Amino acid sequence: MGFKAKARKHRGDNGDDEKNTKTSSKKEGELPCGIRDCEKFADKSMGGRSLSIENAIDGWGQSGYEARKGRVRVCKSCYRKWKKENKSEDMY
Repeated sequence: MGFKAKARKHRGDNGDDEKNTKTSSKKEGELPCGIRDCEKFADKSMGGRSLSIENAIDGWGQSGYEARKGRVRVCKSCYRKWKKENKSEDMY
């Protein structure tokens, strides 16, 4: 008897079904996105990034963002929008 068959055998005894015990829980973020119109979260684990204030002004204007500690925390989708807009500019 292989280990999978043995696991199936013992799973039936315990009453544990892997399909029923797993719940799909959506991650809740802690840091909201710094862009005023965005409702997403800018946590590092969710793909959030940090932009400088100058870059935020270029992307969203003077009053379109909220700064924390000299940086603007943005969610993954806002960062991708900013990155796409500034793709052709030379930064070097």
